[in-house]
This record gives sequence, C-alpha cells and structure tokens, in this order.
Amino acid sequence: MKTPNIDKFLPLTETTSYILLSLIEPLHGYALMQQVEEISDGLITIGPGTLYTAFSTLEKAGLITKVGEDNRRKIYQITDKGLLVIKEHLRRTEILVNFGHKKLQNF
Repeated sequence: MKTPNIDKFLPLTETTSYILLSLIEPLHGYALMQQVEEISDGLITIGPGTLYTAFSTLEKAGLITKVGEDNRRKIYQITDKGLLVIKEHLRRTEILVNFGHKKLQNF
C-alpha cells in the first residue's frame, strides 16, 4: 500500500491537532468540544460553527470519517491517514519544543 502524501496537511493548527487527537476514539461534536476544553485546561474552546466546518474539511481530506449516528448526532473517528498526519505533526512539534528548551535553558 502506498503511503499518502501528508505534507500538504502540515503544519496543523492547534485546534485541528486537538480535534484529530480527540478522535482517536469515536466522538460526536458536543462531546469533542467538551473534551478539547478539558484537556487543554480551558485554553482551547471550539464553537459549533468552527467544529462542524472543521469536521467537513477533515472528512473531505480523508483525515476523519463518520462512523455512526446517535440520536441525530454524527459520530466521527480519525482515519489511518489522519493518524499519519497527527503523528508527523507531533514529531515536528517535538523537535521544535526540544530546540526551544535547549535555546532557552539559560534564560
């Protein structure tokens, strides 16, 4: 199987990173909004308009997929392609964070 070209999706925004990571497990929009706010210690809040625009964009890109519905709530989960993208984003971010800590260790 050919590895998809993921560079066009990088870098991710902070919001998109939280969305993809949250969708490691299937979630509907409202649960995802609550989870992102909680895991980001309240730094990131996602409104319904932003979230559903992101869902549409990420689904069209093949990074997430709808896996079901529960009382009209659409449930989404990250795809294999989405996993590749978030893993590469985290790898790149880790390089930046390590460099930043090294450069700022004496300040």
